[in-house]
Amino acid sequence: MRKPTIQDVARQAGVGVGTVSRVLNNHAAVKGATRETVLRAIAELDYTPNPHARRIAGGKSYTISVLLPVLTTEFYARLMDGLEAAFQEARYDVAIFPLLDRSRLERYLGSHTLAYQADGLVMATYNLTQMFHERRLRTQQPTVLVDAHAEGVDCSYMDNVGGGALAGEYAADLPGPVYAIWVETELDQLFTTRVFEDRRAGFLRALAAAGRPVHAEFTSSFDTLAARNTASTLLDDAQATPGGLPCTVFASADLLAGALLDEIRLRGLTPGQDVRVIGFDDQPWAAARGLTTLHQPVESMGYEAAQLLLSRLNGYRGPARARRFEPRLIIRETA
Repeated sequence: MRKPTIQDVARQAGVGVGTVSRVLNNHAAVKGATRETVLRAIAELDYTPNPHARRIAGGKSYTISVLLPVLTTEFYARLMDGLEAAFQEARYDVAIFPLLDRSRLERYLGSHTLAYQADGLVMATYNLTQMFHERRLRTQQPTVLVDAHAEGVDCSYMDNVGGGALAGEYAADLPGPVYAIWVETELDQLFTTRVFEDRRAGFLRALAAAGRPVHAEFTSSFDTLAARNTASTLLDDAQATPGGLPCTVFASADLLAGALLDEIRLRGLTPGQDVRVIGFDDQPWAAARGLTTLHQPVESMGYEAAQLLLSRLNGYRGPARARRFEPRLIIRETA
């Protein structure tokens, strides 16, 4: 049997070929009822578009470039799930470019590189305000920031200051010294992120408002061994300080909180009693470990960023839009 064609879909749906094409391209001009009729015909005929014909006919690559700091953390895996869900619905492919070192960062600043040959660009987490102001990002295609915010560009981001404040307000009501662990995130001082700087600002502001000092602050990379070593150093301090236990620790990412929980148990201490732990992310494993943490809808943030970019690709020419997501405190056994 021959494969169904776009003409077959149009005939079954009772519309023109152009309408089917607009549905396949997720064009905003198609009415909801018409879109449903075309999608039903596509499903009934089991029609699959020819990607090469689509690219040639549309004059597009139907590819989105996504620039990420790293690929190996749960946060970015979840962020990609949200991005890809939206792009797949619109039949766009995704090309991922991890920014691992200075040479890659410098290379991606050039508009001739492969990352800039896509129809749209997603940049995750980095504070790119200065880059845009200096016009070092020579992007000709629509661009969206996710997990970051800058003026004059579409962005989907978390209220990290508010999340840090929620953690600080809660920690301030708990007895004993307060500690914090932050994430080292700068890559050769070229691109930076405000995520953890904002969480710290909110956390310290809330503690100060409650008249509570921070006993000590520590910094760790996202490396698992580094996180465990930092947890060990923190607990050494707490156990050596008179009245240091019980204490409360705000670990600004669940990965750090998980390493801290492992070290607490290794020392025969009890989470939630000897050491109260507050994380940030609410990763899928957090509930099973009883981790008190700030929940952030990572997948939704990625999905919304993709929708902002797709609207640009479908013709939106209006001012930049910002979608801010609010974290919420999930109280469990560790605090």
